[in-house]
Amino acid sequence: MRTPEGQEGGAPEARRVESVTQLTRRIKQLLEGGVEPCWVRGEVSNLRIQASGHIYFSLKDAGAQISAVLFRGDAMRLEIRLREGMQVQAYGQLSLYEPRGQYQLVVRTVTEDGVGRLQREFEELKRRLAAEGLFEASRKVPLPAMPERVGFITSPTGAAVRDFMRILERRGWRGRAVVLPCKVQGEGSALELAAMLELAGRLVLSAEGEPVARSAEGQRPFFDLLVIGRGGGSMEDLNAFNEEPLVRAVAACAIPIISAVGHETDVTLCDFVADVRAETPSGAAELVSSGFVAAG
Repeated sequence: MRTPEGQEGGAPEARRVESVTQLTRRIKQLLEGGVEPCWVRGEVSNLRIQASGHIYFSLKDAGAQISAVLFRGDAMRLEIRLREGMQVQAYGQLSLYEPRGQYQLVVRTVTEDGVGRLQREFEELKRRLAAEGLFEASRKVPLPAMPERVGFITSPTGAAVRDFMRILERRGWRGRAVVLPCKVQGEGSALELAAMLELAGRLVLSAEGEPVARSAEGQRPFFDLLVIGRGGGSMEDLNAFNEEPLVRAVAACAIPIISAVGHETDVTLCDFVADVRAETPSGAAELVSSGFVAAG
């Protein structure tokens, strides 16, 4: 005779049977003891703010979601206001809520995720600058048809400068291109770009055809045209071109300027204030050389 345990004959062996509560508690101990507190990135969903002050929500991404709770004491210390669809980074400890057998993240603090924060700052500054009229077409000046001396403010080691120079050479441009080297991402890069732009604006043409520092008003600028830009990247990578000091420096530039940041789909605030936006650094090179090609 075969027993329910699949053994031939005899009585079933003694076995340990746990209650649902016991099993759930054992899972809870394994979960809470086996997973250390961690940061989790996701989108806020199903946000519910209770009268008690506790906040319940889900964190989700394209592949999964997790329930989360922010208890009143920690919720009161938040420096941001959670909202549906917000991209955040949450720090907390996994726990299991025994009455429902459901695991959740007990959140201690929440910060707005980098991309979400940058996008919000981008939109706020864009609105402010637009209200000042810095994007108006009436402020923009036409590019010179056949510029002879062009400065490219960019990283000297990036693919953007190689593409730019290659296009100029291929199209037979006969002018002089000068790379004005600086950082294009990371801390301090926006100020470095703005400083290089200011330097380019101070250079004038000497009798020998070389750049020298301006000594008097009315001297002819050395550069006929400036290009500022870099290759593509994430919003964080391109953020220097959205920082207010650089955007205002581009808007104030007396020399015609092309903004050539990233790929075709990338848009920065420098694009809005420059005289012309090129979709890529290669596109900027085509604009620079278009008059020579047409004449040629």
